[in-house]
Amino acid sequence: MTNDVESSRPLLLTMGDPCGIGPEIAVAAWARDRGADLRLVGDVGVFRRALDFMGVRLPVAELVRADDPVPPDCLPVWQPAGLPRDLLEQPIGQVSAVAGAAAARCIVAATQEQLAGRSRALVTAPIHKEALHAAGVDHPGHTELLQALCADADGRLPPVRMMLANDELRVVLVTIHVALRQAVDQITTGRVLQTIRIADAALRRSGIAAPRIAVAGLNPHAGEGGLFGGEEIEHIAPAIAQARTLGIDASGPFAPDTVFMRARHAPPKHPGEFDAVIAMTHDQGLIPVKYLGVEEGVNVTLGLPLVRTSPDHGTAFDIAGTGRADPSSLSAAIRMARTMSR
Repeated sequence: MTNDVESSRPLLLTMGDPCGIGPEIAVAAWARDRGADLRLVGDVGVFRRALDFMGVRLPVAELVRADDPVPPDCLPVWQPAGLPRDLLEQPIGQVSAVAGAAAARCIVAATQEQLAGRSRALVTAPIHKEALHAAGVDHPGHTELLQALCADADGRLPPVRMMLANDELRVVLVTIHVALRQAVDQITTGRVLQTIRIADAALRRSGIAAPRIAVAGLNPHAGEGGLFGGEEIEHIAPAIAQARTLGIDASGPFAPDTVFMRARHAPPKHPGEFDAVIAMTHDQGLIPVKYLGVEEGVNVTLGLPLVRTSPDHGTAFDIAGTGRADPSSLSAAIRMARTMSR
């Protein structure tokens, strides 16, 4: 149950790239949810067009402030200052610098609201990295932009990690968007320990009092005692030992080909042994989660001084404007944002 202060602050849902499916899944997710705490951040005209695309009949309430009260059964839209005026002229389903600039402006405005304490959590619809680049945004994606916005007074960036989760499995990644050869070099005791600590703190905030964290090995059979690689002995096991001295219930390293099955929570026949798995590389961790179903997958950025979730898919330019976009993953992201911001 949320307290009065939390419940009075909204969840902010950014529109994403206006030339992609972001606005469509945003209005569809809001129509499913109808939560009094949920506000959409973006261009009013773009959201009105998205309602038409999705066949949803709702009046739009244009908010002056993100936390303004909303009339019943109205789509609440807060349009931040500084959005481009010609968004509706941009071609649907194509990369647009104007659209990239608008997507970035919504993220910045929503993040500022949360850092100022005027919102509870941030849910972001998909953006397009090429559109951001075309708009001159220095950051390649959500994570890097949010890191920069959350830097401390000395410019230090918060350490962040990606968690991908659904109802059956949570996975936190030690390395993310780097070449596999580089990822192996990044698997150090310090980085693995930091990942375990970030995951443990996030799970505790979401209501798990004593998280059980499994740590996957990097090599086949978790290195088989050093026969198939030394990363487990040199870096991963020491990180687990240090985490345990901090009171964290971390265990492993486990063979990567079985640990995800052990962690999968699918009661009553298969209650999971662990609350989350720490994976060493991007594909090692994301393949098992996505295999269980992209539709309900949620991407969570851990380590920020705010709650941020997003759907586990991109802008889907190929179906933008057709009304066929599925809001299920975004709806799951909204639910998880509520849970994590309790």
